[in-house]
Amino acid sequence: MSKSQRNVAILLFEQVEVLDFAGPYEVFSRARIEPGIASRRNDDSAPFRTYTVALDPGLIRATGGLQVLPDFTIEDCPPPDILVVPGGFGTRTLLSHPPTTDWIRMLAPRLELLTSVCTGSLLLAKGGLLRDKRATTHWGALDLLAELDASISIERESRVVDDGVITAAGVSSGIDMAFLVIEKLLGREVADETAHYIEYRR
Repeated sequence: MSKSQRNVAILLFEQVEVLDFAGPYEVFSRARIEPGIASRRNDDSAPFRTYTVALDPGLIRATGGLQVLPDFTIEDCPPPDILVVPGGFGTRTLLSHPPTTDWIRMLAPRLELLTSVCTGSLLLAKGGLLRDKRATTHWGALDLLAELDASISIERESRVVDDGVITAAGVSSGIDMAFLVIEKLLGREVADETAHYIEYRR
């Protein structure tokens, strides 16, 4: 990995929502400092090293039955600079699974950016990481987010909320979150060129 690259870890778990993790993965892994199609044929100008991580080794079954093999476990993954916590039906189980929220809480102070997509924000709230912050989540879990931590200022109409921790609303909004991160760290030109490459209208 180049010294200029940032590690982007995307957490996977049983019943994770596919686009919650695959959308940001596509955006971060396709970003390049050098514009154009040719730059995507190698990682020479890639500003991010993007990888998936799970609590345990082995296949993860995402929503819809998609099976995914994470790159690392939490025990052997490279130290992330950016953590993406996606959502999905599996987050409800993880709310009662301290090893997951403990790992996120342990990492948080070391991260350059902590982000979530969809109901991934529930796990951040459970870990106390959204206390006194503005945040959002999937429309179907806004009330649950408020119940988990009454100090959170819930933004019910926002697609992405940046209040130190970056939270995105449901599913496809994770793509917008990833572009916001790129623009925040590398500038609008790199974000817009990446969007053009994957043919996404910001």
